[in-house]
Amino acid sequence: MISREEIVSYLGVDWSKTKAKMREVLGTDVRLLQSVNDSLLANGGKMLRPLLCLVLAKLCGGGTTTEDSSSYAAAVELLHNATLLHDDVVDEASTRRGAPTVASAYGPTPAVLVGDFWLAKAVSIILKVKDSLWATAAFAKTICDLSEGEMLQQQKALSGDTTEADYLRIIYDKTASLFELSCMCAARSVASNEDYFEAARSFGKNLGIAFQIKDDILDYDGGDIGKPTGIDVLERKITIPLLGALRGSEREEEIREMMKFMPEHPDNSQIILKFVREEGGLEYAYERLNDFIGQAKSALEVFPACKEREFLEKLADYNVSRKK
Repeated sequence: MISREEIVSYLGVDWSKTKAKMREVLGTDVRLLQSVNDSLLANGGKMLRPLLCLVLAKLCGGGTTTEDSSSYAAAVELLHNATLLHDDVVDEASTRRGAPTVASAYGPTPAVLVGDFWLAKAVSIILKVKDSLWATAAFAKTICDLSEGEMLQQQKALSGDTTEADYLRIIYDKTASLFELSCMCAARSVASNEDYFEAARSFGKNLGIAFQIKDDILDYDGGDIGKPTGIDVLERKITIPLLGALRGSEREEEIREMMKFMPEHPDNSQIILKFVREEGGLEYAYERLNDFIGQAKSALEVFPACKEREFLEKLADYNVSRKK
């Protein structure tokens, strides 16, 4: 399995330029804001989306990148972190990546404002890329997708009638849309042909869906995703393991009623977890996971065999085995 460190080392100057752009654009003379920004940058996680953006830019560009490649990578990561800051307020989360959230350390209002600041800085970067009109439209669509996905998830939590089609729409909007954006920006940054652009878009979309499916599996099957097992059930989120267990089940109406009234009867979460494990829900979820990993890897077939393609194929495969 390829390591993140190996890919970062391979990216070299492109990776350094991306991080430098983020630090530069986030600079401010407001000491409290700068302190929060510095803390977030120091605890930045894996930075998977900019990593994908840069690897795909090199793949689409025949081994070369442009100044726009690192600009897009930085902007995508700023947007991603802005959404996390806002999510932590919505979810009332106390920790992220093993550290206190901005919302828990400073309060929800500063967290929202810092998120707004990071979002504005992402926009300030894309306004300077070569094809800024395309970039603005692409980022605006993704922001709309993220908002719609969150609201649809809230709606379905109340109604308890989530279908697999609903679920796939939600995880595309909330997760895969940002992966897709990262990969489209990569292709656009090197002015790739239409075949390469579409392949990059398809890879990002399918990889993002697979990524979220694995997170949803880990909520039933353990792992280290920064929250205890079963939180999705307690939050009335009907995800792919539960949908798999419900297929053809005589208990579907009973289980869906339990999910609707979970806040009043949280102990029922253990019944749901047991039901999923006993009725093949995890097995079905892994089948769907492999479907989307396969589609992501198939999208790369248009590219010649090379180091960048190998990196991306291994990153796709990693979704099966990862524990966090």
